[in-house]
Amino acid sequence: MTPAQGAEQDNTQRIDKWLWCARFFKTRTLAGKAVSAGDIRVTRAGNTQRVAKASFCIQPGDTLSFTRGERLFIIEIASTATRRGPAPEARALYDDQSPPPPPRKEKPAVPFAREQGAGRPTKKDRRALDQLREDDE
Repeated sequence: MTPAQGAEQDNTQRIDKWLWCARFFKTRTLAGKAVSAGDIRVTRAGNTQRVAKASFCIQPGDTLSFTRGERLFIIEIASTATRRGPAPEARALYDDQSPPPPPRKEKPAVPFAREQGAGRPTKKDRRALDQLREDDE
């Protein structure tokens, strides 16, 4: 192994561990499941590929694309992680190039409001609430 190869290997990290250290997933197992499901794509030197194994090694300069819920993440890796640290330390591991999240849906105003401190709703009030909820669905 040449010194250049050794330096390159030192600057790589398993994708599941990096996603966990960068705080995109709460546990390393969840990160591994997302990778195994084929939800994550890596772009390296202009070539994009879907990652199928959690043992795939990433390096600084790679770009990750994945979704969580309704949100799309496009992340350029700035450095590898040595540990799962606090959030500011985790944010230093990547450059976020994601589009802004979709606007949140506003919750509808409460259709039936009671005065503050009026106590529990009566049976009649409860039936009216149930009827309003059924009409919304």
